[in-house]
Parts: sequence; structure tokens; C-alpha cells
Amino acid sequence: MTKLRGALTALITPMTDDGAVDYDGFASLVDFQIRNSISGLVPLGTTGETPTLTEDEEDRLARIAVERAAAGPRRIPVILGAGSNCTRDAVRYVERAQKAGADYALVVTPYYNKPSDEGIYRHFKEVARPGIPVIVYNIAGRTGKNISTPLMERLADIPGIAGVKEASGSVTQIMEVIETVRPANPDFAVLSGDDALTLALVSLGGDGVISVVSNLAPAEVSAMTEAALEGDFERARGLHYRLLPFMRAAFVETNPSPIKWACGRKGLPAGGLRLPLVPVTGGSEKIIEGAMKQSGLL
Repeated sequence: MTKLRGALTALITPMTDDGAVDYDGFASLVDFQIRNSISGLVPLGTTGETPTLTEDEEDRLARIAVERAAAGPRRIPVILGAGSNCTRDAVRYVERAQKAGADYALVVTPYYNKPSDEGIYRHFKEVARPGIPVIVYNIAGRTGKNISTPLMERLADIPGIAGVKEASGSVTQIMEVIETVRPANPDFAVLSGDDALTLALVSLGGDGVISVVSNLAPAEVSAMTEAALEGDFERARGLHYRLLPFMRAAFVETNPSPIKWACGRKGLPAGGLRLPLVPVTGGSEKIIEGAMKQSGLL
């Protein structure tokens, strides 16, 4: 198991005009990412609209991502979304990721149920049993439950738990995780789940980002992250502040509506969204387009 580092893209799922999954478009997006130096692919996450995909659609998208990642000019890891608020289903999705040939499974904190810390611990202990490395996804804003640092310490000790996508939005929590989890688990990856906090996280000793913005700007996000990882913070800061207007605009409405509009505006496969998500409003379109221009992406 190689420790995850760098910029990894939380892939959108492009749709056709009639709302079907655009598999050819998805394949071309994977190729676009690989050509532009991205460090890894994360299909079937929130950005990929997984809550509205069927399992057959998910299976086909997983196969495309794994096959094209393996066939490209350089082999990059695939981290397949595998979360559920039902532990049995999450285990089944992790097993699916393993059978599909993914390198890791990304498992979100069980949502809506709001389990206790002990329930979360037991959930991740079960999803780690199949044997594929698991990245914990901590995003209280969507799940209603933050994974505290003491609980993350417990999770990191479970064999097979390989890291965390930290989207708590708290720099203090990021520092605590790096400070307290890393000494006993040096190979535990700490990845930002917020584009705008990538530079801060890496400067504090983190390993990179699972990025939304890199759907549109993989080369730029990769360059920023790599510069920070190499200690070239002057270059990393320059790229960070160049991209910051778009980092903000990409979340002007609920993700992934803004990033799909931006990708479509750039000419990348994107299409519409499935209800209950809807396209961004006209006012948001102007904000996103303006930010794309300000960041040199249009």
C-alpha cells in the first residue's frame, strides 16, 4: 500500500441531455485528468452525484475509471466511493471497490443516523475487514457528525484504515490529527476535503487534497499541491491565490452544481444534474464565470 499524496480529483459524473449517465464523457474526463498530472481519481463520491445513481451505473463508472487509470501512460490510484449509513451496505460497497480493482475505498461517516463514537468505530472496523485500504471521509456539514481527534486516533489503529479526507473545515482539527495520529501511524494520509485549505493543510504536514476544483483545473491544482509538498511555498502561495476566486465560486451553490456548470462552460463533458439537485441560477453563473476568468481558467 502506497501512501496517498498530491492532488486527487473527486470526479463529477457527466450526464446526457435526457439525464442518462454520459459514459463516454466520463472516460474522456478520466483521460483529461491523467494527461494533466493528477495524482489520483476519486469516482462515486458526493461530487459524482452517487446518491442518485443506480448500482449498475456505479459499477460501470467504476470499471471505466479503473481500466483507464491502469491503461494510461502512468498508473495512478483509484479511490472508489463506498459509503453508506447502513454498515452492511458499506461493507458490500467496499467489497465492490476491491473486486473492481480500485486501490482504496472512500467511506464517509454514517449520515443521518448520527451514531455514537462507539458506533462509528465499529462501523469502520467492519468496512476495513475486506482488506482494501480505507480512507475515512469526515464531513460533518453533510453527515451531521464530526469525527473528533480522539476518535480518529482509534480509527487510525484499525488495520486497513489508511487515512482521512478531512473536511471538517477546522484548521485546528487538522493540526490535532497530524499532531496526535501521525506519531503512532506515520503512513496515515491526511488529505484536505476543502480546496481552499489545501495549502494550509500541506504546510502543517498533511499530504494533499481530494479536490473538486481539479475537475476543471487538474494541472493547476496539482502544481500548487506539489509545490507545497516540496516546500516551495512561494510558488504554492502564488498558485493558491490565483485559484482562490474559483475555489470560492465552486461552492457558491451546493456542490456539484457549480463545478458541473464550470466544466460545461469550459467545454468539458458535464451536462445537467439529477433531482433534487438543480443547475445553478443565472446570478451564480455570472459569479462562476467571473471567477474562472479571474483565476485564468477561461
